[in-house]
Amino acid sequence: MTTLLRACGFALALFAMTGAGPVLAQTGSSQDPDAQAQQERRVTQPGNNAPVWREVRSGNQGYTSLPGRETGVLVQSAGETWRQIRNGPVTFYGGWLVVIVALVLAAIYFALGPVKLHEKPTGRMIERFTLAERWAHWVMGISFVVLGVTGLIILFGKHVLLPIIGYTLFAWLSALAKNLHNFVAPLFAVSLLVFIIMFIKDNLPKAYDFTWFARAPGFFTGRHLPSGRFNAGEKTWFWLGVVILSLALVVSGAILLFPNFEQVRLTMQQASVVHMVSAVLVIAASLGHIYLGTIGVDGAYRAMRDGVVDEEWAKEHHEYWYNEVKGGRKTAPGGAVPAGAPHMREKP
Repeated sequence: MTTLLRACGFALALFAMTGAGPVLAQTGSSQDPDAQAQQERRVTQPGNNAPVWREVRSGNQGYTSLPGRETGVLVQSAGETWRQIRNGPVTFYGGWLVVIVALVLAAIYFALGPVKLHEKPTGRMIERFTLAERWAHWVMGISFVVLGVTGLIILFGKHVLLPIIGYTLFAWLSALAKNLHNFVAPLFAVSLLVFIIMFIKDNLPKAYDFTWFARAPGFFTGRHLPSGRFNAGEKTWFWLGVVILSLALVVSGAILLFPNFEQVRLTMQQASVVHMVSAVLVIAASLGHIYLGTIGVDGAYRAMRDGVVDEEWAKEHHEYWYNEVKGGRKTAPGGAVPAGAPHMREKP
């Protein structure tokens, strides 16, 4: 019986291929032109399914029993474009940008050394950052470093770490990086908003900031550049790095972190590109900020660690702010030495 059915099926197929039979010809004439062209292609070009795959890759919705946006789209061709952007220019140029910035900072340090005071410290301290400001800075800063390191592993690990540590260790490390990245991100987002609110008033542009920019190259050679509580370079970092790029990271990261709000795939891919580009730029810029705040400028790290700076340091690096505090026109933030702050004895 099975053999008989197969023989009948073969005969019908042969009958259709030869074009014989008025019934089949009449039926085919009433078919949709696309369907008829597809049937003819099966005869003239067997195995050529290009029209089918063009339709699949067009992004048009097909039938699906699963509810949701884009569930009827089998293949989204923009995904290949996203992959080429991620593994191409973003990885190549972004990686070299981070490396070049690190090398430039290392060259500056070994060639010129840290920026030192011209005069001896006075031993009299001025409060520069309150405890709340320091907490906001460190929470945001530490969470940023965690996100930066894990993000670099996710973006560049396959090209840099995998050939060195092998598949097993890299699989463990990349999984750890992904989970840390996802769970630390909300902490960074909240601390970022707190930080911006706390410091925005002292980062508004002033007329003397333009003079500081004109003389900025001399800063690394110890040239005296008067400024307010924050100089023009720090204000640039605040507005470009903290406000614009970091907020772009938070918004694009939220789109990627919570796909359950039914974002379409194109939205996720665009958010991913924005997230990667913003991350590479802000990481490269943050290297300069970290350098100047630690080993690049003597006394800068103590300001954020203890909250106080020597009067001579304040006068040489932030003279306008120092004059406001000493003149009583501004409490910065506590004016004189706060209770319990470390003191230094004046040297004869």
